[in-house]
Amino acid sequence: MVNRPDISSQDKSAPPDVSALRIDDTKRTSRPIGKWLGLFAAMLGVMFIALGAVWALRNRTPEVTVAAAMQPSDAPGANILLNASGYVTPRRRATVAAKITGKVKQVFIDEGMRVRQGQVLATLDDSDYQVSLASAMADREAIAASIADLEVQQGNAQRELKRMKELVDAGIQTPQALDASETLVERLKAQIAQAKSQVQAADARIAVNRQNIENCQIRSPYDGIVVTKDAQPGEMVSPISAGGGYTRTGIATVVDMASNEIEVDVNENYIARVKPGQPVTATLDAYPDFPIPAHVRTVIPTADREKGTVKVRVAFDRLDSRILPDMGVKVAFLDGAPPSPKEIAKDGAPAAPRPVALVPSQAVRSADGQSSVFLFRDGAIERRVIRIGNTRDSNVEVIAGLAAGDLVVTAGPDDLRDGQQVTRKQ
Repeated sequence: MVNRPDISSQDKSAPPDVSALRIDDTKRTSRPIGKWLGLFAAMLGVMFIALGAVWALRNRTPEVTVAAAMQPSDAPGANILLNASGYVTPRRRATVAAKITGKVKQVFIDEGMRVRQGQVLATLDDSDYQVSLASAMADREAIAASIADLEVQQGNAQRELKRMKELVDAGIQTPQALDASETLVERLKAQIAQAKSQVQAADARIAVNRQNIENCQIRSPYDGIVVTKDAQPGEMVSPISAGGGYTRTGIATVVDMASNEIEVDVNENYIARVKPGQPVTATLDAYPDFPIPAHVRTVIPTADREKGTVKVRVAFDRLDSRILPDMGVKVAFLDGAPPSPKEIAKDGAPAAPRPVALVPSQAVRSADGQSSVFLFRDGAIERRVIRIGNTRDSNVEVIAGLAAGDLVVTAGPDDLRDGQQVTRKQ
């Protein structure tokens, strides 16, 4: 038999003994599952970040540096002799003003409007001249009417003088009466002459008033474009400034765009390199990718002693609507003159082909025995195979495949490809 403890003998009020249920600390086993899950999540986060960065880098539009293919000189061996800066200046530019002082009545023009020679730009108030014209015409009519009356009186006086001579010859009238008749005839002749002079004076006043009325019509002196509008209806204008800034001296400024040229100040130390008719390449500061062929029109035969420069005027070979007065422009004076297209070499062989453009040497890429460049157009690049010629300083002659003004990539990633979208570096 099993001896069971006497439960009845135990103190029923004591708590139960659970010490036998305690787990020994030496027998505990660690469970690193949570730690491994956290580490795995962190690794996944780093991986996703790295993949996102790689994806962003792969899809980022590469930046490239571009430059415009330059217009070469017509002579194959020509070089740039001198660089200078200047401004576009029209030979014909006028601030159109009124010949008389008056109040502006109407203005018919605005900035940017094309006008023709003789076109009315504005009108002045001519009411005073209209009144004066009407008065002068009335005076003329009155004087002209008096002449007719004086001529009638003169005719009657001449007849009386004839009869008086007959009476004096017959001894009926005294010589004094004859003298009175002759004096009357002469006086009427003088009055008629005076009246005719007054008519001429009235005609002169009429002409002056008509001219003043015509002067109230302010017209364009030539074909051109209005670049400034300087007066408004109601303002007073005068050919002479009245001071204080309350009287305008001009109505508008008209520029003949066909007379645009370049004015350049060349250092007098280098003026010997500039000759009339010399070819020039001009590039507007506003359009650096737009080279314009030009030539030296004249060298002004005087120097500025303060600046030590000589003024040179350069004419454009062709005009463009982008060429505007007072634009900044850079010019490159070239040596040589354009040879004839039928020019041949001294040995009788055909002359070397002329370059059609000049590009920076770093823009030319060579692969598989071909030379090529990347053209930049509308945010994308296009690979273009070209035929190159000689090297000029840091530029390469392009015989075929390009045109002056085309934008070519001069710097960028090495893995550029045809048709790739790129960003132009500013």
